[in-house]
Amino acid sequence: MLQTFDERNRDLVVNVNGVLSHRDEARVSPFDSSVQGGDAVWEGLRLYDGKIFKLEEHLARLRHSALALAFAHIPTREELVDQIKRTLAANKMRDGVHIRLTLTRGEKITSGMDPRLNQSGSTLIVLAEFKAPVYGKTGLTLMTSSVRRFSPDSLDPKIHSANLIQSILAKIEANAAGADDALMLDRNGFIAETNATHVFVVDGGVVRTSRLVACPEGITRATVLELCAEHAIPHEVRDLTQAEAYRADEMFCTGTMGELAAVTKVDGRTINSGERGPMTERLSELFRTLVSSSGTPV
Repeated sequence: MLQTFDERNRDLVVNVNGVLSHRDEARVSPFDSSVQGGDAVWEGLRLYDGKIFKLEEHLARLRHSALALAFAHIPTREELVDQIKRTLAANKMRDGVHIRLTLTRGEKITSGMDPRLNQSGSTLIVLAEFKAPVYGKTGLTLMTSSVRRFSPDSLDPKIHSANLIQSILAKIEANAAGADDALMLDRNGFIAETNATHVFVVDGGVVRTSRLVACPEGITRATVLELCAEHAIPHEVRDLTQAEAYRADEMFCTGTMGELAAVTKVDGRTINSGERGPMTERLSELFRTLVSSSGTPV
């Protein structure tokens, strides 16, 4: 699975600390913490017909991650929303848009990892692109990566940081194996997530997903669990093994960038005869209905 370039994004206007610039002219300092050490937090938002889905949840997660990293300055909700609105207006965007919101610790007075070198406030980057859900509807192929997800005693996954080296290493393995994405395990061998999304399996009509031990607090993941509860769909949150994925009736991934995407092959095992399953289809339809009827206008 390789994303392609959308011509509508050729002349994007990017927002860096409130300065709106053409994508070719937007700049972040080499002294910025994101460059110096991946010291930043981020969120992916999706715009549907002028409304951002689950905006408040995303902004809360951004703030919680920044607090966990002891950022000295965190923009208010109003400041964040204002810069998002300015960016969307500058690009004349209303629908089919993915927004990457990045907050760094800011610029340092000299290179180094010590946060005391950050003395000028945080850096906010708003990157909005025309981008449809990145996964196709025919089904994804996953392979299990040798790269394990960190547990909270190593790096708490509740910190949604911009340090994505684990995911990149896993994705390199998936690319080399000819798979769409990598299935990642925690250090105990249980399924954590993929390199980019959360994982659900369906067995006997029960929808199951992993505990939040070695994976982040996914907004789309939580939405799917809420939909299950609302529509009386049996569901569980517990440890899952590879064997449970191999023998599952259905399997799918969730994420803001890709919404719900069926998984039809894992490590050479075919899931549901290689077809998108009925539970995946039902939840996808419920999700589409929800995003079309909710969200924060911007």
